[in-house]
Amino acid sequence: MIGAEYSLAIVRPEIPPCPHRPTCPGCPRYGEPGIEPAASARLAELAARAGVTPPRVAIGAPLGFRTRARLAVRGRAASPKVGIFQMGTHRIADIPRCGIHHPAVNEVAAALRRAIRETGVEPYADGPHRGVLRYLQVAVERASGRAQVVLVGNSDSSTPLKPVFESLERELGPRLQGLFWNGNTAAGNAILGPRWQRISGDEALRESVAGVDVFHPPGAFGQSHPELFESLALRARSAVPDGARVLELYAGTGAIGLGLLARAESVALNELSPHGVRGMELGVAVRPEVERTRAVLVPGDAAAQAERIARADAVIVDPPRRGLDRAVLDALVATPPATLVYVSCGVESLVRDAAELLDSGHYALAALDAYALFPYTAHVETLAIFERRPDTGRVYSRR
Repeated sequence: MIGAEYSLAIVRPEIPPCPHRPTCPGCPRYGEPGIEPAASARLAELAARAGVTPPRVAIGAPLGFRTRARLAVRGRAASPKVGIFQMGTHRIADIPRCGIHHPAVNEVAAALRRAIRETGVEPYADGPHRGVLRYLQVAVERASGRAQVVLVGNSDSSTPLKPVFESLERELGPRLQGLFWNGNTAAGNAILGPRWQRISGDEALRESVAGVDVFHPPGAFGQSHPELFESLALRARSAVPDGARVLELYAGTGAIGLGLLARAESVALNELSPHGVRGMELGVAVRPEVERTRAVLVPGDAAAQAERIARADAVIVDPPRRGLDRAVLDALVATPPATLVYVSCGVESLVRDAAELLDSGHYALAALDAYALFPYTAHVETLAIFERRPDTGRVYSRR
């Protein structure tokens, strides 16, 4: 059952052997239950220090859950490879039958291989910085099963990839949610470049997260395990009291905060990425009028919005793996909100930031949950809920 909680002693799931191991490094813990023991130990230490129950691990389906993938395109036009780099190299592990991927991801990758062979378009070569097709990005819309597809080209326009786009449109037809070109002409390991063009289809993928529609333009971040993330979003929302003035920093496309518009006094949503901000604009636009009046979009760097913490009853943060910006952490210590919801994709940065929050004497850790959003890897998503201690004074303005 998606979102169910299990102890770390769960029975190893019965899953078939991976046909792409050991060449593919994507799932170093393939078939192992729960989260990496080292991450579990660090979270248990944090829980013990704070005097709360050690986190139990929420797990989802063992296969077919990954609805988002970025795959490198290499090889030759006659024999293209679509997959991920082998460890420490730029050699591709071709993964046509990946069991972790949603079936639609594999379907799109197979169609792309056929399109390359059919059109003769040259895949990218890292050494000479030659070739026109570098990467494939796929995101699957759960409700419809349609795929949002991005082809990353090594050119300043989409023209060299036009034959491939036409082939994909012919083969995939209504199974395409949107088809996009991204231009990245820089040498190096960056996947996406600065230039975008919509070839066909919808502007953004539409995903329901616990009853709230969230929109993902192709350049915006989205969770690759949406069913399990849905349970995290519900838990995060439940920690915020009715009528609160909410500030969400590092909000992405608003998957958590948009769900609070129905019962909060106000929700300020901050995001640095313009693609994420556009997703939030689309998400707010489809909410009822009374909810739209409660939403405030705050584009830009989270550190520049730290002063808003003093006027919030509840703060939600979902920073990148490096953790909270210094200005944000300082403001949380100086003017602690009644509730702080911390969503983390980096165990070490969470432990570090939590130590500073707890050492301030202003916070108590009320709950700590772990979610296996990245099963079979060393990564884990964590939800920490902090409450301001009753004896902590706070002076702020309601203006």
